[in-house]
Amino acid sequence: MKNISLLAISLILSLSSCQSGKELFNGKNLDGWQTYGTEKWYVEDGLLISESGPDKQYGYLATEENYKDFEINLEFKQEADGNSGVFIRSEIKGTTIAGWQIEVAPPNLHTGGIYESYGRGWLVKPSPEKEAALKYGEWNNLKIRVKGNQVISWLNGVEMVDFSDEKIGAANGKIALQIHDGGGIKVYWRNIRLKAL
Repeated sequence: MKNISLLAISLILSLSSCQSGKELFNGKNLDGWQTYGTEKWYVEDGLLISESGPDKQYGYLATEENYKDFEINLEFKQEADGNSGVFIRSEIKGTTIAGWQIEVAPPNLHTGGIYESYGRGWLVKPSPEKEAALKYGEWNNLKIRVKGNQVISWLNGVEMVDFSDEKIGAANGKIALQIHDGGGIKVYWRNIRLKAL
């Protein structure tokens, strides 16, 4: 009987582990991540902070591993300009990135929309009434699901876009957080969890 109970507990634990995925940010340091550019990425009080550096250029913090089909959940809070984003299936050389950005931006600037840098530009923006889902200056939950050709984003539980594209479907690469060029930007991140699909 005791063996059966232990087996049941271990099965429940392994199932919950599979469902919740893994932490991409450990709350202590940037292990598992790589910095691109000279903008600031640092950890303070358990939070990952991105901040404009002296060059005021684009900067990226990318996973060392590639991820193709996954669901990522994270929280962000914007200060100052707050223009940033989450890139999927990306390749980076210096501060030039090939990939797709799920936008994190100030109010009415299409947070949750999908932008292709150095390519086609905006692929899809949230409809205007969905812009109100952003809580500027507060913690927001962003969920992104990437499977095959399809990308879906949710902001604070509101589905922002559902987009399918063969070019995205054919790609593989890193997940990257971005800080926009121009200076005066600060964004906080926490609870970055990924589940492979």
